[in-house]
This record gives sequence, C-alpha cells and structure tokens, in this order.
Amino acid sequence: MEILEILRSAEGYAGKNLCIPPELKANAQRLCWEYNQSGPDEKDRRQEILQELLGTCHPLTFIEPSFRCDYGFNIHTHGLTVINYNCVFLDTSPIHIGANAFIAPGVCLFCAGHSLDARQRGESVSTSHPITLEDDVWIGANAVICGGVTIGKGSVIGAGSVVTRDIPAGVVAAGVPCRPIRAITEQDVISPEQMCF
Repeated sequence: MEILEILRSAEGYAGKNLCIPPELKANAQRLCWEYNQSGPDEKDRRQEILQELLGTCHPLTFIEPSFRCDYGFNIHTHGLTVINYNCVFLDTSPIHIGANAFIAPGVCLFCAGHSLDARQRGESVSTSHPITLEDDVWIGANAVICGGVTIGKGSVIGAGSVVTRDIPAGVVAAGVPCRPIRAITEQDVISPEQMCF
C-alpha cells in the first residue's frame, strides 16, 4: 500500500515517521496558519479554508482559532460540529465526528502514538489508530481522546478526562482513565421553567 492509503485507512498501523513525505503535512500547516490568522468577521473565508483543509466538512462545521492538525484530510465532520478554542487533532488516521458534536476548549484528539520500546522510539517508530465520535457527543474542556477510541452516541466526556478505551452510548464518563459514571436520563433534561431565555 502507498503511504497515503495507509494514513487514510480505517485500520491502525505502525511505521516510521521519517518515511512519511513532509509535503503531506505542508498543506495542513499552511491552511491552519491561515485559519488561525483570520479575523472573526471573515466567516466566508474561514469556511473556504475548512472546506479545503478537512477531508469531509459539513457546512455546519465551526472551529474557533487556534486549531492545529497534522493532515486535515483525515478529519471528517458529518453534521453540526462546534470545536472551541485551542484544539489539536493529530489525524495520522481518520477522525470521524458525528452530527451535533460539541468539543470544548483545549481538547486533544490523538490518533498518533509511539512505540513503548525506547530504541524503536529513537528510530521514529510510531503507531496510529482511528478515532470516532458518534452523533450527539460532547467532549469537556482539556479532555484527551486517544487513538483507537469510539465514543458512543449521546455520551458526555468530563473535563480533563483521558479516554483510552471505548465509551458506550448515552453515558456521562470522566476520569483518568475515563470511565462511565452514569447513564444520561430524562432527569437530565432542563425544563422550560428553568430556562431564563
């Protein structure tokens, strides 16, 4: 397989970072820089950049600068996606973000990893595994989502969590490592009487 095919594959992989052509990152670096320099009133330009940067960019994808990613072409949004300030996505494998996703400030999605063996790390051996956020997921501030993880539909990840394994649908999960705490129930619905506007 060609390196580009491997990077875009739904399967995880291990390989040497130094073998990845640097020009594959160059476009994403340029586009992230342009995006992060754009003004808040340049909404049309921001959308143009996102359409060019991301592999699949739903029209309702909103990202607050500063945003960083490795390749961009491995990031796929599939509906309303709100990514807040200072997020980093190491998209060395595909990242799929379902509809109605809310990603808080400082969240990191890391497909990339390294060999645990020090000798191999020194030889640039790395690993990568895809990440999937299903529909209606909310990721709290400064959470880290590691490669190979799927977060189930409607789940909420608490601020500061480190997600190292799959999280089922419809739960609140938090901690280091992140674990389900409880199911989300009808009692979590905010009633109209509680709303100020």
